[in-house]
Amino acid sequence: MHRFVKMALIAGSAFLAACATQIKPSATSNPPPLEKFSAYDRFELKRVELSPTYASNGANTKATAKIQEYFDTRVKTVVDEWNGKRSGNAATLVIEPRIEHIKFIGVGARIWAGPLAGSSAVVMKVRYIDKQSGKVIAEPEFYQRAAAMSGAATFGGQDNAMLARITTLVADYNRRNYAERVGGESGAGQEMEMASN
Repeated sequence: MHRFVKMALIAGSAFLAACATQIKPSATSNPPPLEKFSAYDRFELKRVELSPTYASNGANTKATAKIQEYFDTRVKTVVDEWNGKRSGNAATLVIEPRIEHIKFIGVGARIWAGPLAGSSAVVMKVRYIDKQSGKVIAEPEFYQRAAAMSGAATFGGQDNAMLARITTLVADYNRRNYAERVGGESGAGQEMEMASN
């Protein structure tokens, strides 16, 4: 009997360790870009790219597709508006969003495993590149997380909301840095505070 209990504890510990989300933010805020975005006349928004490390996981690729949908409604609309203000300046800013790290718990996994499936988390970097010079004028990092318990309690609702929230952070950074260089939040404030305690 004791042997069975020990084996069950070891297996349970290994399972919980595997479910733990290792994706962490690196900063609570993003510095301002080297140039305000209004210094550019044209803007090229690339599609959201997923790091190959995470591309073999179906839940992660579906999450990336959902983030792209949010980009089309929350970020692309702003960029299209900027492109409508052309003044004749040839300067072009290329915007390249890339998901560096992601662990997304889909609805099926949430229903089946609940909080034992772990937390969802995503780290996205966005490169802003001067097309003429090739110079990177900004590369902010954005972070969002859905806790295991809240994800389970909402049957995956919080996991899906995380995808919308990270896109909103990017849209806010774009808007804030159009007329002036002010930087912006990474979305990791509370996470970094908890890690330091």
